[in-house]
Amino acid sequence: MDFKETLYSRRSVRKYTGHLVDKKIIEELCTAATQAPSATNAQPWCFGVIQDQNLLSAYSQQVKAHLIGKMEELPSLQKYHALLSRDDYDIFYGAGTLLLVYAKPASPFAVTDCCLAAQNVMLAAHSLGLGTCWIGFAQEFLQQPPIKQELGIPETYVMVAPLIVGYPASEQEPVVKHAPEIVFWK
Repeated sequence: MDFKETLYSRRSVRKYTGHLVDKKIIEELCTAATQAPSATNAQPWCFGVIQDQNLLSAYSQQVKAHLIGKMEELPSLQKYHALLSRDDYDIFYGAGTLLLVYAKPASPFAVTDCCLAAQNVMLAAHSLGLGTCWIGFAQEFLQQPPIKQELGIPETYVMVAPLIVGYPASEQEPVVKHAPEIVFWK
């Protein structure tokens, strides 16, 4: 598919076949990420990959408990209480691969740069017939020092994008996108 088709047809995928994505393809996605622009060419990204299904399952349960515990502090989470309370709800949707984009403290723009790298991952994955979804629920949990230590991530690195990657179980329905809101043109 050409770039414009890739850009306009990519959707967040939340239903997967369970078939594991090959290591070479994940490496290709990481290479695509490194093609993103970065302020002063700092290239502040690094990546982690979790394909251990037991670890993903454990993290899913821990993230849900973590978020339920924060609901009093963050009332905006309350609307997710029923979902997060379900034993059968997997925050990683059975994708099989969690690709983590971390920002090294290389520049004050490192997080923004890593967001661009994450978008490259999602577009490259879609062009290869894979699905992705940015799992915002997991972001704060994965930033915790004990989790970073468990994964071997330096404490100064910032968790930017927890992306699930896998083979979509079905075609994604088109989503209506709002027209761009141009607030000025001088």
